[in-house]
Amino acid sequence: MKNNRILFICDDNEISRYLKEQLMIDGGYFVTFEESSKAGLEAFRQNSFDIIIFKPQISDSDSLGLVREFKGIDPDCVIIACLEEERPEAIEQLLGLGVYDFITKPINLERLFFSIKKGINLHNLLLANRRFNQGLKEGNAALEKQNVMLARRIEDSTRNLTRLYEDLRSTYMRTIKVLAQAIDARDHYTHSHSESVAKYATIIALEMNLSAKEVEVIRQACELHDLGKIGIEDSILMKPGPLTDEEWLQIRKHPVIGAQILEPLTFLNDVIDLVRQHHEHYDGSGYPDGRRGEDILLGARIINLADSYEAMRSARSYRKVPLTKEGAVEEIRKNSGAQFDPKVVEVFLRVVDKL
Repeated sequence: MKNNRILFICDDNEISRYLKEQLMIDGGYFVTFEESSKAGLEAFRQNSFDIIIFKPQISDSDSLGLVREFKGIDPDCVIIACLEEERPEAIEQLLGLGVYDFITKPINLERLFFSIKKGINLHNLLLANRRFNQGLKEGNAALEKQNVMLARRIEDSTRNLTRLYEDLRSTYMRTIKVLAQAIDARDHYTHSHSESVAKYATIIALEMNLSAKEVEVIRQACELHDLGKIGIEDSILMKPGPLTDEEWLQIRKHPVIGAQILEPLTFLNDVIDLVRQHHEHYDGSGYPDGRRGEDILLGARIINLADSYEAMRSARSYRKVPLTKEGAVEEIRKNSGAQFDPKVVEVFLRVVDKL
């Protein structure tokens, strides 16, 4: 079995026996068990695994050092820590080193299986992203050679150059979109966030009878709206508590950073404007430019509402329990005329049952 492979490192026979039956028989996973960190590291060097589950209190290694060694072998490895008890300081250290999730005794199998499933999805995405980047490098090298040949025959190759331009445009779009998806996937709480925002905004835009071109621009802007978060530290993006004033200043930079990244792609000019404005508020209290009312592009006003609704309906590092649908709708209604354009809110309330 090439997929769904788990490396489990634990020197506690009671936990090992219990999870062996649950993971292999009930979960259908292929599990390799090791009793020491040394054996676990060797198994990881020799084989490919989708998930690593380890017990930090293992006798022959400190937990932080073990995580660093795994990350040194494969920076994209997905690790779940099995703790004796929930200790915030230890959890913070492990998460800071790149541990994906943690479980504590008594083990909640439903939560464990959910975390494993999401972790495997994340691992597959990271591997696909790595393969894509490698393919892109090879493709770019091939394109450079092709450009030399085309330059010698430019007068006879107008159609070929047009096709090449479209291929390059498509390649750039795929690259940017994969990068945006990878940014969402850095935090399992925001996985597929941009995809969901695009879905909500598209439904609202269609209900407002916008043209097909306008709807497509809004959809593309939604997919790329958080691209600028590549320039924000993970410790700020995934902070479980309130942000400081300085941290808020950093967060508020991401629309501008995103627009600057996309700026060289002139065919995305309309999208770039929406990316820059998607956090502007109808009453002028938003950022980065403090625009208000009709001075904010309609597409940006739609994205702002869709983005806010999706965030309220999802778990986050700073809020584990999402708002109910009714609670989120009430929050949108309450902020009509302040954060949100009343006309967009009116349309949202008509289509909210489709979201």
